[in-house]
Amino acid sequence: MANREELGIIRAARSGNASAQLELGKRYLFGSTGLPRSLPTALHWLDRAAQQDCAEAVDLIGTHIPVELASASPRPLQHWYERAHDGGSVRAGIVFAQLALADPDAAQPVRAKALRALEAGAAAGFTDAVLLLVQHRRAGAGQCGPAPATRQPPAMPAPPSLPLIDAAWQSRDWPAYLALALPQARALVAASAEPNRLRARLAPGDVVLLSRCAQLLGGAAGDPADAAESRHFWELAAAENDRDAQLAMGLWWARMRLDGSRTTPGNGSANFRKAIQWLALAGEQGLAEAWYALSRIYIKPEFSQRNVNMAQRYLERAAGMGFRDAQLECGNHAWRARRENESNDVRAVYWLQKAAVQGCAEARLALGRIAPREPFGLPARLALSRAHPLLAARLELAQLFGLSRAEALLLDVARADCGHCLVIDIRSSYGRSKRRLVMVETAAEREALDRLVRVFDGIDGGPGGPEGNYRQRLYRLKTVAPEACLDAEVESFDMAA
Repeated sequence: MANREELGIIRAARSGNASAQLELGKRYLFGSTGLPRSLPTALHWLDRAAQQDCAEAVDLIGTHIPVELASASPRPLQHWYERAHDGGSVRAGIVFAQLALADPDAAQPVRAKALRALEAGAAAGFTDAVLLLVQHRRAGAGQCGPAPATRQPPAMPAPPSLPLIDAAWQSRDWPAYLALALPQARALVAASAEPNRLRARLAPGDVVLLSRCAQLLGGAAGDPADAAESRHFWELAAAENDRDAQLAMGLWWARMRLDGSRTTPGNGSANFRKAIQWLALAGEQGLAEAWYALSRIYIKPEFSQRNVNMAQRYLERAAGMGFRDAQLECGNHAWRARRENESNDVRAVYWLQKAAVQGCAEARLALGRIAPREPFGLPARLALSRAHPLLAARLELAQLFGLSRAEALLLDVARADCGHCLVIDIRSSYGRSKRRLVMVETAAEREALDRLVRVFDGIDGGPGGPEGNYRQRLYRLKTVAPEACLDAEVESFDMAA
């Protein structure tokens, strides 16, 4: 479900704001906390932004929208891919060529440009471009005879032994992988340094190879002997929209680890502006760790634009995307802030439960302190009376979640249900009680609670309702289940009342 910020972006995008349309398109393209990843929806908003001369929207369409989706679009999109190709995107050029060559009404200059785009893609190592180029030349040779010598496809380098390299990676034989892949990675770096090279000319397999080599060499903040080379690998992969490489570059510019701690001293001062740029790109591609790293930057005292609210916003975004450390910190932060807002303890349990499900021992310990499950007062088994359905539901609730007698009789069941936990708060009716939480831990408990909540639908739970006040409820409990009222507390309460 879209959050408040995203609802504002949606309203602005619908009103025709190009920046909002671009932002909404990016969120649907990569997924966000409240919006799912949806390429058709992303294409809709990016196309609307591109119609308002948004160059970034054109680049995103050319880089990320596949030819299958472009072909099925009711609006012609070929011109966006052509513009992105003119800007240097080899991937966009391949899609442009596919669309142009599939159009029987395409003009000859357009088809010639499409062939040149395929040749550039083939030279960059894109397998689909090579196949399309070969198919087109075979079709042309069958119709018009042998192609002239000047029209022969460009000489292609010998294909790398990708199966052997992948086998070394899958078997976790890191020395063998580096021995096979490192020369190719170094060749890609050397080729990128040549003048007059087209932007975005790496094939997807090359990007993966660069990213893996950088990871094995120690990453962007690893061994000083390999740091410079690994950083070159990360830079090339990051420029090709590899989100892990973008995260690594962001951490390198920030001179920090993912948890915000400082890396080895002596590796230069941090550049938080560049770090934020790379981390935002990685986060927009759905990498929760990038948003978490951004939250660490925004709470750093040495950051000139330190902003605790921004840090919390990015932290919750990472937590919402499933990053365990962010969920643990969100839970701890909400628990510490419960004095500012009493309901923060409910948020704390929500995030800590998420972290505990992912195996966080610290979150499980915190939940044991915040919302302990302990038996209170009522016997383990009580006879439930069908003649008193509301009381029967309260007794079942007490047995299921360990409620005391007073809590079971006075709890506003529907109001107490928060989905992941029950808020047990009867202080307004029973002064000696304390507010506490009980977690809903299993699917069976959730199903039973839903059923019990439905019992109280449309029923006034106050003293003037059908259940009466506490004295009347207690008397009814004595009648139905006398074994639940065999202590002095009931008598003392009756005398006080």
